[in-house]
Order: sequence, then C-alpha cells, then structure tokens
Amino acid sequence: MLQIHSDLTSNSQKAFTLFAKSKFGEKKSGKIHYNKFEALYLIETKRAESKRKIKLNIKEKNNYLIFKDLRKKGYIVKTGLKFGVEFRVYKSKKEKHATWLVYIPKKQKIDFKDFVSKNRIAHSTGKKLLITIIDSQQDMTYYEVDWMKP
Repeated sequence: MLQIHSDLTSNSQKAFTLFAKSKFGEKKSGKIHYNKFEALYLIETKRAESKRKIKLNIKEKNNYLIFKDLRKKGYIVKTGLKFGVEFRVYKSKKEKHATWLVYIPKKQKIDFKDFVSKNRIAHSTGKKLLITIIDSQQDMTYYEVDWMKP
C-alpha cells in the first residue's frame, strides 16, 4: 500500500506508478506531492495510508465531494488556484490542458460579476466553465458554460 508522509508526499515506486497510471499528485523534486483532496481520496479508496489525519473545513468538505464525484466519473482533477477557481478538470490523463475550470459558488445564488470573471478566465485560457451546485442533500448539479459569439 502507498504510504503518504505527513507533508502529503511520497517517494515510493507505488506513488510514481500511480502518478503515471492515474495522474494522482504532482512530480516535484523526486517526490510525488499530493493536495489534501488527492491524499484523502487515496486513503478513502484504500490505495494509500497516512499517519496524518486530514481535516477539512465545511467549504473543503463540499469541494471534496465534488472532487470525489469527478474522480469517480473518470476525470483527472487538479487544483485551480492560479485560475481563481477550485479545480481544473481534464477529460483524460493524456490531455495536456484542462477541459473545464470548476467554479463552486459560496451560495446557491451566483454573483454576476464573479460569474463573468470566472467565465472570461475560462474562455481566455481555452477552457469551459463548470459551475457546480451542491444542494442540502449533497446532490451535485453541473452547469457547463461556454462562450458564444453573437
């Protein structure tokens, strides 16, 4: 079983094999670095173990539900911080560029300026915006937004 260290890294052959096969983590300095969601997902699916307990706040828990749902559907999910969104999503491990940027509004009602900003970033980087809403039963609805020319 893959062992994830307390700094959410691993330098084991299993980590490198899993990275090559499923794109979990990022290769840096001879190690595979995991974000919280990747590490938690690997632990939860019994592909890894860690002595560190991974804690998530309420917003992170919702984000993790989306991360987990997208991974279960076969997508590669990475952080989207540099795009101002929660995640970037690749259709397959062979893609070099993400297909979607995932925006998770803080409330059910979306702020128009926020929407325009996220959509513009998605368009200018050749991606589509994927707005994700989680209801009170933790069901997810995805809305794909694409730029149209008049």
